[in-house]
Amino acid sequence: MGIKNRKVVIALGGNALQEPGSPSTAEAQLAVVRKTCSYLAELNAEGYEMTIVHGNGPQVGRLALSQSIAETENSDLPAMPFDVCNAMTQGYIGYQIQQCLRDALRRRKRDVPVVTLITQVVVDKNDTAFQNPTKPIGPFYTKEEADIISQEKGFSMKEDSGRGWRRLIASPEPKKIIELDSIKRLCDSTIVILAGGGGIPVIENSDGSLSGIAAVIDKDLSADCFAEAIEADVFLILTGVDRVCINFGKPNQRELDYITVDEAKEYMEQGHFPPGSMLPKIMAGIRFATKFPGKRTIITSLYKALDALEGKAGTEITMK
Repeated sequence: MGIKNRKVVIALGGNALQEPGSPSTAEAQLAVVRKTCSYLAELNAEGYEMTIVHGNGPQVGRLALSQSIAETENSDLPAMPFDVCNAMTQGYIGYQIQQCLRDALRRRKRDVPVVTLITQVVVDKNDTAFQNPTKPIGPFYTKEEADIISQEKGFSMKEDSGRGWRRLIASPEPKKIIELDSIKRLCDSTIVILAGGGGIPVIENSDGSLSGIAAVIDKDLSADCFAEAIEADVFLILTGVDRVCINFGKPNQRELDYITVDEAKEYMEQGHFPPGSMLPKIMAGIRFATKFPGKRTIITSLYKALDALEGKAGTEITMK
């Protein structure tokens, strides 16, 4: 393959951190991360230069829940703001990945540094997402409790699938990565884990300072933002399926090997990609393929990642 297609930005799906039905413990997550990192180390052993962006949805939700419970039980334990919860999960998930990936690389005689960089991602405070929050987080409440919380704290609350009422958080577009220059300096020699959970959402104030804001940035869109910024050779989006499908779960389900940007947009409009799962991956893939038509955008599973990079698996999005 030569030196081409070697700089890979990986968007790591939640299934790579937690298996369905497994306990919600740090120990159980570590066991899953250890398996995940064996596959990532294999990519590095084949000569691919990686940077990794991961999700944090279940983890930040559980942390927000524990914070809420602690605050209810003890007024001396105030709940942390949501941006701080994001930073905390970035740290502990990154710690597990960098530890397990270092060990997996050492087993392959690969002396490659791995670091986690707590990453701030700028969003626009006027993004329309703040007027229409869509991401449910934290505990379930009764309607009466939700009304009180909404009045006292100004939170948007919504009924969630018959299970109770939950707080809604905005999901604005990522604009730029604050630590980009530092990450670029590291990338040539180090595997960098960045923008965990899409990054800590911050807004830029008129004096140039930054302020955290309660929001969730989609990790696939943040990964695309970074892939574009460093002009990666490959944008590799890892998820729970080997290939993107249309009519998913139906008798006429069909796997897609290659799709053009126009085809992907058409399938989006037809409603083939659910908003909470495949849709943001397709959106991120379209953006990268459109900006860099000569580079590769691939969606596949962790277990088929190497095959996909070699053109043997996955769904590739192309301009034509």
